[in-house]
Amino acid sequence: MTLFRGTFLDTPADPFAGGALRAEDDGAIVVHDGVIVTRGAFAEVRARHRDEEVVDLFGGVVLPGFVDTHVHFPQVRVIGGLGMPLLDWLEQCALPEEARLADTSYAAGVATDFVRGLVGAGTTTALVFGSHFAGAVDAVFTEAARVGLRITSGLVVSDRLLREDLLTSPERALEESVALAGRWHGTGRARYAVTPRFSLSCTDDLLAACADALAAAPGAMLTSHVNENVREIETVRDLHGCDYVASYDRHGLVGRSTVLAHDVHPTDPDLALLGERGAAVAHCPTSNAALGSGLFPLARHRAHGVRVALGSDVGAGTGFSLLKEGLQAYFVQQLLGERGVALAPAHLLHLATAAGADALGLADQVGDFSVGRRFDAQWVQPAEGTPLDVGLAHAASSEDALARVFALGTPADVRGVWIDGALVSGETRDAASALRVV
Repeated sequence: MTLFRGTFLDTPADPFAGGALRAEDDGAIVVHDGVIVTRGAFAEVRARHRDEEVVDLFGGVVLPGFVDTHVHFPQVRVIGGLGMPLLDWLEQCALPEEARLADTSYAAGVATDFVRGLVGAGTTTALVFGSHFAGAVDAVFTEAARVGLRITSGLVVSDRLLREDLLTSPERALEESVALAGRWHGTGRARYAVTPRFSLSCTDDLLAACADALAAAPGAMLTSHVNENVREIETVRDLHGCDYVASYDRHGLVGRSTVLAHDVHPTDPDLALLGERGAAVAHCPTSNAALGSGLFPLARHRAHGVRVALGSDVGAGTGFSLLKEGLQAYFVQQLLGERGVALAPAHLLHLATAAGADALGLADQVGDFSVGRRFDAQWVQPAEGTPLDVGLAHAASSEDALARVFALGTPADVRGVWIDGALVSGETRDAASALRVV
């Protein structure tokens, strides 16, 4: 067993439903075989566990590992393509890069960059938009398994309106998806996600094949895009003759295990259907801003009972850090004024952790530091004299400290990342020398 000492912040009770930030200023968490078995004040817990190794994370704050509910593996090398709306950005930036992943050696290099980027930003669990190529999907699962990252991912499928080298057929999509799920779904920390790119690029025959793939892999997830861009939405309505969410739902693709990204411009029937089916939405605020897609209507989602979590949406999003996404989510709701939701720091942490775990069906495993959860954690400790270090030193409360972490924190401030109680290898090797074991 290992005893971790530090200032622990988490949100086991949903702050959108009246819960509050849970803070232990000099706390202790005891971990056995990756699972939290005891937590409380350090002096009290240490008295009961005098023989255990202590990992001293005092200074800064310890947060649950972030849960990214929408991030594109093939796009890590095209982050920063600004100045274009969605469909132009896809054509000029994203899709040419995605076509390069037909080369499995190139895909393996991208996978290394991608996993390093996630872990370096404090993300320990992610719903990953995979590749149009099965070999590249194998590459990202392989790299995630090597590092220890929890990912849910799968083959991205389209059969129209994209470049020819990214298209498939319903038959091949089903065959390759089932084969990938057979290799990876439930293997270690990996799970499979059936992934139609968006109904804009999918015929009804392909969406029906996605439903067959989902049925062939019990416990798999379904992820795609929805209502991101006005021009895109109009085209989907022309092609499918219905609202965006309905284009998936009529094939049985909208349910408790569904996460749809963006939903910036939903109709009320869209929201009612998402709420009724229990689906979740990945809110990707930096991407929505960078592409000029719009301001996310969080209040309308909450009014319809739609679950919402955060996604980085790399590479239209501007980085892997969910600290940045949380801050941008706050800005969006401020800009909406009376139509927005007043977000406090606890809401931002919840959206980046426990809400994401719930969206991915992992709420009983990760997302907070309750007894029985896996110890997925990040230690945020800024360099001495930096604005965040000064801010934390003068914070008036735990809530105030958390606000400063979201306002000023970056991946450079993440000193250590643990998954299942183990310090992640490689990505935090330098940090390991700074951890004091007493």
